[in-house]
Amino acid sequence: MGKKRVKLTVAYDGTNYCGWQVQPNGVTIESELNRHLSELLNEDIHVIGASRTDAGVHACGNVAVFDTTARMPAEKISYAMNTRLPEDIRIQDSREVPADFHPRFCDTVKTYEYKICNRRFPDPCRRLYSLFYYWDLDETRMQRAADYLVGTHDFTSFCTNKPEVTDRVRTIYSLDVIREGEMITVRVCGNGFLYNMVRIIVGTLLRVGSGMIDPEEIPQILEARDRGRAGETARPHGLTLVEIRYPSLEE
Repeated sequence: MGKKRVKLTVAYDGTNYCGWQVQPNGVTIESELNRHLSELLNEDIHVIGASRTDAGVHACGNVAVFDTTARMPAEKISYAMNTRLPEDIRIQDSREVPADFHPRFCDTVKTYEYKICNRRFPDPCRRLYSLFYYWDLDETRMQRAADYLVGTHDFTSFCTNKPEVTDRVRTIYSLDVIREGEMITVRVCGNGFLYNMVRIIVGTLLRVGSGMIDPEEIPQILEARDRGRAGETARPHGLTLVEIRYPSLEE
């Protein structure tokens, strides 16, 4: 039987995990997928993930691929895995893809959402999936600031430095700040994101929304290429990776 490459779309509640990537002393999304796929297919399976989300970050549609010689049809693997995985991880889709498809080295369109619960007291029912923020936020100011970040820029000011990453130019296609009652959603769509980039953008928009900095300061913050000029890194639990699209795989 020949080898095939299978693409998984993976949803998870990241609350109880040490992030996506395998770690020596902690349970991760990747380690759970590897363990259950290896048992299911009776092979040593190691998935390659599209986005290495941090501890506490959630996903509706992260992507992973792996190679297998198992005879089980690719589209059946999702059903079989969902009977084995813990209930806070579920496969949303499984399908065969070309052997040269790589989830990190293909053109992508990634969408993240960050939820902010803007009210006087914390809501315990939302505590795992949104950031509680007491101070009044002006979403109109936040949107004005967000508009400056749309387009192709060097986002050095908006990432945690990783020396191995030398190209910090990314393109944001859209960045929307949407208020529905007490909940504010920051929805960002781009071709890729640097380490902590979305959370630092949110931290900066929080400063704008609470009046600490003006929306018109964003271009200077970008131009400075200095992490110290932007806001703090917003906490992970408000962040969800909503979707990763691969135009090359779409008809």
